[in-house]
Amino acid sequence: MEKTFYDWVVYIIENYGVWFLKGAGVTLLIALTGTIIGSIFGLLIGIIKTIPLSNHVGRFSPKRIGLKLVNILLTIYIEVFRGTPMIVQAIVIYYGIAEAWGINWDPIVAGIFIVSINTGAYMSEVVRGGIQSVDKGQTEAAHAIGMTHWQTMLHVVLPQTIRNILPATGNEFVINIKDTAVLNVITVTELFFMTKSVSGAIYKTYEPFLVAASIYLFLTLVITRILRYVEKRMDGPSSYTIFGSSTMPEQILKRGEQIV
Repeated sequence: MEKTFYDWVVYIIENYGVWFLKGAGVTLLIALTGTIIGSIFGLLIGIIKTIPLSNHVGRFSPKRIGLKLVNILLTIYIEVFRGTPMIVQAIVIYYGIAEAWGINWDPIVAGIFIVSINTGAYMSEVVRGGIQSVDKGQTEAAHAIGMTHWQTMLHVVLPQTIRNILPATGNEFVINIKDTAVLNVITVTELFFMTKSVSGAIYKTYEPFLVAASIYLFLTLVITRILRYVEKRMDGPSSYTIFGSSTMPEQILKRGEQIV
């Protein structure tokens, strides 16, 4: 008797479910690690690109020239990795390094590196926008009380920036979960690679990839809900009670009446 569509799905889950789980685990590992490392890269690049130079610094001073050179190099890095597909970056970096220096590195390590530098290019612009979105009056007030640029950045600007860019960071994580599929071209055993292996083993295409699509959807939905919960927790309660007690305003009014 020929198997129906549902029979094939059950068969795939029962016999190849471990393959899908291993692939999903590698996908999460690369996406999470790459997003964290890439966000750190982006944060550092965003800070560097927003360093102000005082008018007292000479036009041809080493500090000004050095910062301009660094900004040019960072701009080239950002434009290259934002302007080329990740699948092309993966092939060029993985096989290019192997041919140029004879380094045969682990595909998973290579995948994490590729996702990290790709994420860093996107997050650097997100961070730069987040820093610039902080009201300049706060920076001026911090400088007025004697705080240096780095103290202002660390204690005033960055805490607000991190909160502002959290939704974009979460969105980048979700994108990375899906984009890890392109890493199959360098033999990374992520979810897409394992799905192709299952498809080749049973000579079926639709059913294995439908299972993979369900797993991708489940991962992205769960992570999106978690990130929204974290955002709400960072926002704090929608309303605050004065001095932590709802009866405090009445007590203050009574004391005011007694004083009068």
